[in-house]
Amino acid sequence: MKQAIKAAFPITIPVFLGYIPLGIAFGLLIQDAGYGLLWAIISSISIYSGTGQFVEVNFLSSATPLLEITMIIIILNARLMFYGLSFIDTFQKMGKKKWYIIFALTDETYSILCAIKPPEDVDEDKFMFALSMMNHLYWIIGGIIGVIAGSFITINTAGMDFIMTALFVVLCMDQWKAYACHEPVFAGFICSVMALLIFGPEGFMIPSMIAILIVLLFRRKKIEEKMINEPITLDENTEKIGGLK
Repeated sequence: MKQAIKAAFPITIPVFLGYIPLGIAFGLLIQDAGYGLLWAIISSISIYSGTGQFVEVNFLSSATPLLEITMIIIILNARLMFYGLSFIDTFQKMGKKKWYIIFALTDETYSILCAIKPPEDVDEDKFMFALSMMNHLYWIIGGIIGVIAGSFITINTAGMDFIMTALFVVLCMDQWKAYACHEPVFAGFICSVMALLIFGPEGFMIPSMIAILIVLLFRRKKIEEKMINEPITLDENTEKIGGLK
């Protein structure tokens, strides 16, 4: 396992540089909302979703029912099901390790696993497990730092919850440039606009996510064929750091 960690660590450095600041922002927000270190740690371990955890802070502050929070987080992360489809054969051979790797499959971890193969002398299952575990650890550490910093320093967190919106804009731009097939982007945009017009700004999120999920499930085979037949176009910098810019 040590050999797998040693091989995976350099590859996870770009994720470290992204997850620590984002985790700190989450920690600051949850501390500012009145929740302490224990809640931040449990949340980062059990949810492990930047989107879900930033949304969670707002919902906890407004006393949203736990069941509703859970449903929204599941819908927000439904895209990860499509990530897992491309690793079904790999996961089936991994034994008990697969359950953690499936849980820890974030956008960034998925990008690296797709682009990077372990050295020949390193077991692939252990490499994937070590890479996923380290990325998860970075996120937890970032949250801990944020909570501790927020408890000692008064920080104005106004506008900090926009971080995830900005991150998704960047991810969307990267995916637009990386793939010739833009159907998922158009599906998300059209479904969101239609739900906004029908349900209004307060109630459009869940209907839009359900609509997007239905459209993508219905078009899954066609999208997969396009993804396979139309090559990924990565620039030199992206190739060097395993799919992340």
